[in-house]
Order: sequence, then structure tokens, then C-alpha cells
Amino acid sequence: MSAPNDDDPLNLDRQVCFPLYAATNLLQRAYRPVLAPLGLTYSQYLVMLVLWEHDPLSVGELGARLHLDSGTLTPLLKRMEQAGLVARRRDPQDERRVLIALTQDGRDLRAAARKVPETLENQLGLDPVAIEDLRSSVQAMVRTLAGKTTSPQSKEQL
Repeated sequence: MSAPNDDDPLNLDRQVCFPLYAATNLLQRAYRPVLAPLGLTYSQYLVMLVLWEHDPLSVGELGARLHLDSGTLTPLLKRMEQAGLVARRRDPQDERRVLIALTQDGRDLRAAARKVPETLENQLGLDPVAIEDLRSSVQAMVRTLAGKTTSPQSKEQL
């Protein structure tokens, strides 16, 4: 095995994708025990965050906000419906659209979830300014990538 070449563009440590991938995996693991008492997975928590802001939303609008396709989102929403957190129904204005709305249990869960962000910030051990800087940088990257990778399918779902 040869010694690593720091100038090699294919070194793992030179990739921007790897630290983001690793951080995402580790962050999801950190969320797991915090979300377990709420009965939520990390993906379900993200759905709930969006719906606590905007209720109801179409599956397409929800997918666009979370950067998820309907093939990924639909089974997730079905499990959340079975858990009594959301209700799915056809849009009376356009039968092709499925609307996702919070149930009363879903709305009530918001109060219990209020401590999740603070708990995670404490676990990260970063000061609030560092967290905001990180969030801003990653949000800028997401906006850039989303603008370059918008698929025709996601536009149709809106």
C-alpha cells in the first residue's frame, strides 16, 4: 500500500461529500435517543418540523421542502398515519394531489419536541454562533445544489 498523496483529488479527506456524509450519519445517531421518547425517527421528525410550520401541505410540497422524492416520502407518511400523527387526504380542489395534515396527536407532540433542538445543541458542544455559522454554510450549499439538481418530477409534484 502506498503512502497517501495529499495532492490526490481522490483522497477521502479531500472530498467535501465525506465529512458531510459522516456528520449526517453521526448526527442522526445523536438524535435517535432524543427522539425515541417522542416515538419519532429522524426522518419523521423532519416531516413534523415542516408540518408544524405549514399545515396542511401536499406530498409534493413536503417533498420539495425536504428534498425527498415521493417514493421515499410515501412509505414514511403511511407509517406516520398509522401512528396517528398525520392524516392523508385528496385535495378537494385537485384530486391528483394528496394533502398531509397533522392530527391532534401530531399537533400535541410539538410541545414535547420543543426541547429537542436545545438537547442536541448541548450534545454538540458548539457555541450558538458556531452552530449558526455552520447552519448558514450548509444551507447555502443546499440552495446551490438544489438549484442544480431540480428534477422535472419534483416540479410536477408541486
